[in-house]
Amino acid sequence: MAKYLVIVESPAKVKTIKKFLGKNYEVAASNGHVRDLPKSQMGIDFDNDFEPKYITIRGKGDVLANLRKEVKKADKVYLATDPDREGEAISWHLCHALKLEEKDIQRITFNEITKNAVKASLKAPRKINMGLVDAQQARRVLDRMVGYQISPLLWAKVKRGLSAGRVQSVALRIVCDREKEIDAFIPEEYWTLDAHLSVAGEKKPLVARFHGDEKGKITIRSQEELDKIVKAIEGAEYKIESVKRGERTKKAPLPFTTSTLQQEASKHLNFATQKTMRLAQQLYEGIDIKGSGTIGLITYLRTDSVRVSEEAAATADAYIGEVYGKEYVSEEVTAKKSNNKIQDAHEAIRPTDITLTPSKVKGSLSRDLFRLYQLIWNRFVASRMASAVYETTSVKINAAEYVFNVSASKMKFAGFMSVYSLEDEKEETVVLAGSLSEASQLTCDKLDSKQHFTQPPAHYTEASLVKVLEELGVGRPSTYAPTISTLIGRHYLLKENKNLHVTELGEAVNSIMEDAFPVIVDDKFTANMESLLDSVEEGTVDWKVIVRNFYPDLKEAVEKAEKELEKFKIEDEVTDTICEVCGRNMVIKYGPHGRFLACPGFPECRHTMPYFEKIGVACPTCSKDIVIKKTKKGRKYFGCIDNPTCEFMSWQKPYTENCPKCGSYMVEKGNKILCADTKCGNVMERPKK
Repeated sequence: MAKYLVIVESPAKVKTIKKFLGKNYEVAASNGHVRDLPKSQMGIDFDNDFEPKYITIRGKGDVLANLRKEVKKADKVYLATDPDREGEAISWHLCHALKLEEKDIQRITFNEITKNAVKASLKAPRKINMGLVDAQQARRVLDRMVGYQISPLLWAKVKRGLSAGRVQSVALRIVCDREKEIDAFIPEEYWTLDAHLSVAGEKKPLVARFHGDEKGKITIRSQEELDKIVKAIEGAEYKIESVKRGERTKKAPLPFTTSTLQQEASKHLNFATQKTMRLAQQLYEGIDIKGSGTIGLITYLRTDSVRVSEEAAATADAYIGEVYGKEYVSEEVTAKKSNNKIQDAHEAIRPTDITLTPSKVKGSLSRDLFRLYQLIWNRFVASRMASAVYETTSVKINAAEYVFNVSASKMKFAGFMSVYSLEDEKEETVVLAGSLSEASQLTCDKLDSKQHFTQPPAHYTEASLVKVLEELGVGRPSTYAPTISTLIGRHYLLKENKNLHVTELGEAVNSIMEDAFPVIVDDKFTANMESLLDSVEEGTVDWKVIVRNFYPDLKEAVEKAEKELEKFKIEDEVTDTICEVCGRNMVIKYGPHGRFLACPGFPECRHTMPYFEKIGVACPTCSKDIVIKKTKKGRKYFGCIDNPTCEFMSWQKPYTENCPKCGSYMVEKGNKILCADTKCGNVMERPKK
């Protein structure tokens, strides 16, 4: 009998796939990539048209030796690595490393690890797709050029161990830009005015929100404006001008892509993007389900398509009709607007078997695996269900020359929300009396006014950063999680209560990148590069053409930066602080978490101390110096040097003078000086230097 060898990437898949195939099949794993560019050098032959110099990855010798033994026994070899560029490249590298050119080799792919999918792939083998391979090679070479050319500059100008990257540097710049927006944000005052009205013959009062006048909406900007409006409507008759009733539908969500899965898991399960991908990988590769053996529970996890196979759609529709009722089956599936950045090679992320409900598999999954599977299952089922329908009522009320509005909605048909209704998507229901009409008599019981201030843009979270990277076309589904993990791991960003903050180190690196390599940190340039890589995959562009065009500009920018960035080199700054051990003046050094004081006598004297930079402002609590400090995670703030005795702290830099209105301390915000007491709200122009 013929012997067949199936090579997959992950050892976890071996057990799952082996049970689907007969005794004539052997399944082995490559444990990911087996060849790559060397770590110790650039690994690109610039004199030979940028040819990559691949070597066997350290530690993969034994893996390759075992695979060669299996190859010798096999009559046919099936390469079953992941169905994306990276997987295609691994298959291509395996061909070279195992010298499979003379063997009968076939490339097979499956979007889900199920018996039907695996067996169907064996019936439809193909050759290795060199478009996919070349797209991966182009990305690898471009990333190596950027990383290995720019990172040494950062080592020289800031500190060793730093890194730059095509996608990483853009992501860092995006977060830095948001931090600048937040720092420069000036809150603006506004007021809301609610009229509490009694309706004749009704027990429940009506609360109407001030809208404006007949010309349109009016925003109340100050107490003076509010008082003017209140005076104008004092004693006025409140009359209903119109009552409009109608219906509003809320469409079902689309099934998950890699990006939207990472966003929702971050928002609602509090999972880091890296954790989401690790758990999803386990669900894809196979889980031992009691009574059923090892089963791949979800389809392939790296995709930016929302397409669903006809078979899966039909199965889901039948399930929904049977369990929830035919009226819950969607007649028209929500479609996503066409986007030329989307690669439609895979399906959306969905359960491989919709009848394996979360409750059925709960006993076989860890808590986190269960929560993620439940999220994916619920989202897919919801995506095939009918829209939710709400009854809406809109009431327009006149008082003098001003207009108040009341809006209310009541769920008429739950639709998809009976399955997928997360906390932030729940509607606030306001119930109005059904008898309410233009003839209803209204009496004003009281007016309720509240002062508000506009809020600055929100800090990026992992979820919102992934969303903006996808919208800008920067990176691909597989790059989001490692990009964010690298930025946090390098201490460029820190994570506090889900929010991402830029560290001092991150600001320094971003400043250098923006000054010396503006093209690298330009999201439009990076997005265009992704588009070119798509063209390589499609076979319309030669990958080396992209590299040939990219390298000369990069080389010129690096050479220019080597000369001009000398002035940015951080020398050891001598301070007045005396070393307690040897009596020398201590110097400022840079570590992974920022600056610290160190003895210049190192290594003879190894004494170090925290470094606190004074800002020239007295503490408003105890009059001692205010210094720049950092939280345990590295976020910058301003605190008293006498901490913990004095607990004063501020996220914004305190100003040298107190507020002339209330006497409180003031803080700097962009070109403005603001009173720290929000009740005061005093804003002043910053004096010109």
